[in-house]
Amino acid sequence: MVKSRVSLKLVFFFALPTLLFIGLFVHLFIFRTAVVQGVSMAPTIKNEQVIIYNRLSYLFDSPHRGDVVVIDLDGDTFIKRIIGLPDETLSYVDQQLYIDEIPYRQTFISDQRSYWTHNINSTYIPKGYFYVMGDNRRNSRDSRNSLGLIAKEDIIGRAELIIYPFSEWQVIY
Repeated sequence: MVKSRVSLKLVFFFALPTLLFIGLFVHLFIFRTAVVQGVSMAPTIKNEQVIIYNRLSYLFDSPHRGDVVVIDLDGDTFIKRIIGLPDETLSYVDQQLYIDEIPYRQTFISDQRSYWTHNINSTYIPKGYFYVMGDNRRNSRDSRNSLGLIAKEDIIGRAELIIYPFSEWQVIY
């Protein structure tokens, strides 16, 4: 009986630090959390919700249209949706988004009033850059105004889950 207690203590002695190391590694290098400040992504993500984002999601792949991404610009963090991709021309006329002069339906926004915005002149997006917008188009700092086009290296991850408040836990689309 004594032998099993000793082996159980050894398991805890080695397992606990290993689990803590793995947890710390995952937190530092793969999944991070961010607190959303502001209403620019409403109704998808609301003010003061906590999200988890995946830092490895674009290591071997490029962002896709509709992805909600976390952006780091000079130490400031922004959460926006990818609207335009490299080598595309984007415009917005009479509440209709056009990608390469073809109307594009924004299925990721459920509240039609959320994506009302002013007209956007035809904008070419060069290689390595993305056009981003908040889902709350009336109240968002994004590529239309102060942020401009976003370089791929400034995108630090893809938003995956809303984890707080617990009652609003959900996957981000």
